[in-house]
Amino acid sequence: MRIKKNLKWALVLAGGGARGIAHVGVLKALLEMGAPEPSLVVGTSMGAIIGGLYASGMSPGDLSRFIIDDFDITKYLDSFAFKMSGAMGKVFQTGQILGNVATRPGIDSGQRVLKLLEELSGGKTFAETRIPFRCNAADLVSGREVVFSSGSIARAIRASMSFPGFFEPYWMGELCLADGGICDNMPISIARKEGFKRILAVDVGILQPASAADLKTFSKVVYRSIEMMLDMAGKKRRPKAALILRAANGVVPFDFSRKQELIDLGEQAVKVSKKALYPFFSGGIAAYAARRRYRECGIYTGQNPDV
Repeated sequence: MRIKKNLKWALVLAGGGARGIAHVGVLKALLEMGAPEPSLVVGTSMGAIIGGLYASGMSPGDLSRFIIDDFDITKYLDSFAFKMSGAMGKVFQTGQILGNVATRPGIDSGQRVLKLLEELSGGKTFAETRIPFRCNAADLVSGREVVFSSGSIARAIRASMSFPGFFEPYWMGELCLADGGICDNMPISIARKEGFKRILAVDVGILQPASAADLKTFSKVVYRSIEMMLDMAGKKRRPKAALILRAANGVVPFDFSRKQELIDLGEQAVKVSKKALYPFFSGGIAAYAARRRYRECGIYTGQNPDV
C-alpha cells in the first residue's frame, strides 16, 4: 500500500506520566516509516507536553536527545528536598511534603517546569505552531473540561499536566486548572470536534495490580486512587479512533529513570504494527477494508496484540 503524503489525519497522545515518554519513540518511528505529518496534534498531561513541543517545532530527534541527554525531572522542581538523597534527604522530603500538603494546593508550584516549557516551545502561541495543536485541562471551579486552542502553548501545557497533589493547579483568570486526564485521558473527542475522522490515538497506560507494600505511604495511596480513577474514566463512552496504537509495558508512571526503554518501546510499537499503520495512511478499497479490520495495534504488557 502506498502512503498518501497529503493525508489529513489527527494524532492524539494520551496522558500517563513517565509512560508518555513512549510518545517520542512513536513519533520517531512514524517519521522513519514515511508517514505524513499530522494535520492536528491533541494531547493531555504528558501527551500534551510531547505533542505541544512537537507541534511547536521540535523534531522527534530533538525530543529524544533532550529527554535522554538533558532531562532530569529533579532539575525542574522547586523543592530542594527532592534533590537530596540518603536518610537526611528523606527526612527533609517528608517534612516539606507534609508542610506543603497542609498549606498549599500542591507539593510543587510548577514554576520551573513552566519556564522550561517556555524555552522549549520558543514562547509560541497556538497561532504560531508548525502543526495545529490542542490540549485539555480540568477546571476545578466549574467541574468542566477546558480545551485550549489559543494563547500560550507553554501555559496550556502547564495546565494540562497539573497532576493533582503533586503540581499546584494552574490559575488562568477565574479558572483553576488541573490535569486534563481527569476529564479525558485520551481526548479523541477534541479531534472529532475539529472535524477529523482519520484519528490515530496513542495509549501508554495500563492499570496493573498493586502489592500491599506499594500502598503504605500517603503519596502512593493518593496516586493509586487517581490512577484507578483515570483508568475507569478512560473506559467511559468516548468517540472511537480509526486506530489505537498501544505502547504500554507496565512502567510505573513516576519512574523517569527508564527513558531509553520507553522511547524504544514507542518505536517498537510502531514497527510491529505496520500491517495496521500502512492502511491507516493509505487510500483505496484495500486500505479501507484493512482499516475496518485493524482497530488496535501495538505493544501491551509486553505482548503484541493481534494486528
